[in-house]
Amino acid sequence: MTGPSMENMTWHDWFKPFARLGYGARGVVYLMLAFFIASAALTTGSGGDSKDAVRFITQSTASAVLTPLLIISLAGYCLWRIVQAVFDTDDHGFDPAGLAVRAGLLGSAATYGFLLTYTFSIWWGGLFSSGDSSGDGFARTAASFIGAGPVSLILSSIFAIVGGAHIWKAINRKYRDHIQASQQLLGWIDMAAIGGLSARGIVFLVIAFLLFQHGLAGEEGRASLADALDFIAGLPFGAWLLGATGAGFFLFSIYSFAEAIWRRINVENA
Repeated sequence: MTGPSMENMTWHDWFKPFARLGYGARGVVYLMLAFFIASAALTTGSGGDSKDAVRFITQSTASAVLTPLLIISLAGYCLWRIVQAVFDTDDHGFDPAGLAVRAGLLGSAATYGFLLTYTFSIWWGGLFSSGDSSGDGFARTAASFIGAGPVSLILSSIFAIVGGAHIWKAINRKYRDHIQASQQLLGWIDMAAIGGLSARGIVFLVIAFLLFQHGLAGEEGRASLADALDFIAGLPFGAWLLGATGAGFFLFSIYSFAEAIWRRINVENA
């Protein structure tokens, strides 16, 4: 059975592989994060964050190919999240729960839009200079805004909701509603999805807690992924907990790759 001819192709046909690239990009970022966190656990240090993963990719020997591909893939993921939220392709509806999920999708688009901008700033700066100062300058500007006291309290509630939603999604296996794969494959995807979503949800809850502390104190601090990993590393048995977080992020990367292959990209519902 052949696909649609060039004359009959719509933007839906072009957008689907674009969105799948986005899930793949998320998988690559979390695979790098898992590597950094596991290394930190073995050396009793702190983990990196998504910017470290991007910096690793953009400064690797294959960066001339990997970085533009990562930029395009992250753009695809952001646009797909926006399409999901605005056009409700997964039928979440307009009740409070559905609106919360759709708001979370927009939050995901914003988060990866930030990462996309950071990646582009490093790549663009690298074309004309030997350093990555443009990327760091952008990160510092955004961090100073995110760390403002009132904004910290708002972001704390958002991260808490999204973190809880991740854990709820893992426990109830709601991700299965959007995966088109055989029962045998779903069993393997379950292991990656439950572990990965739970780990990501817990880290989001830690970020929410740190942001809440900053907000109550009226501080202009920040709470990034790296800060959350530092907090975990400082707990009793921190190295073991950090290692478990790295394993969870590895599972999330596998889940992301599975979504890139088997996720229903029902953009035709838009």
